[in-house]
Amino acid sequence: MQSQPKIALITGGSRGIGAATARALAAQGYYLCINYRGNHDAATELQQELLQVTEKVVIKQADIAVESQVVELFEFIDRELGTITALVNNAGILRQQCRLQDLTAERIDQILKTNVTGSFICAREAVKRMSTALGGQGGAIVNVSSAASYTGAPNEYVDYAASKGAMDSMTKGLSLEVAAEGIRVNSVRPGCIYTQMHADGGEAGRVDRLAPLIPMQRGGKPLEVANAIAWLLSDEASYATGTFIDLAGGR
Repeated sequence: MQSQPKIALITGGSRGIGAATARALAAQGYYLCINYRGNHDAATELQQELLQVTEKVVIKQADIAVESQVVELFEFIDRELGTITALVNNAGILRQQCRLQDLTAERIDQILKTNVTGSFICAREAVKRMSTALGGQGGAIVNVSSAASYTGAPNEYVDYAASKGAMDSMTKGLSLEVAAEGIRVNSVRPGCIYTQMHADGGEAGRVDRLAPLIPMQRGGKPLEVANAIAWLLSDEASYATGTFIDLAGGR
């Protein structure tokens, strides 16, 4: 008798760490939903690549900052793939580097709405489906936080750092809430990783600039983060919950 496939949602999955995670999970036979906010072409290209590796890959546009779109995203997965067993809360945004004195309320709200509220709502919908107390079969959640949550990202992204600090608190609190309901909740905290996100903050070469300050003297690769995420989702990590893996080269 064939075992039931694992079904994973990766938010912000069309590029960077999200795309690397999709590749890692596809190689393990997961059925995948790749969520994206705006880059349809990248999501479609990744979908076609992954369909050469695993049986089912769907893509779905949704802005996780909008609650109704998150609900629709999970209902889409219910219809197209089945009941989710793994959530990678990866979607996140940052804005142009600046000091706190130059932040606006609008920018802060935008960051928090996506990075915090969006992650909470995605976790909520996943728990509703996974919790054994609610009739589910269990599952695993990995929150993609950041080393910024403990460095504070001074002079660059204090608002982004604060949003990741909130995600860390959610990881710990939720892990305790659902530990007896068959759900494990863990986190990875990447440092300077070679992704397009740095260009969003106005400095595409940021990792190369900071590399000499990192104990390992280099930036990280998306696959190095993806492999940690895949492990935390796997049965090999079956006794890990409320755990944080720092992937920051020693920072």
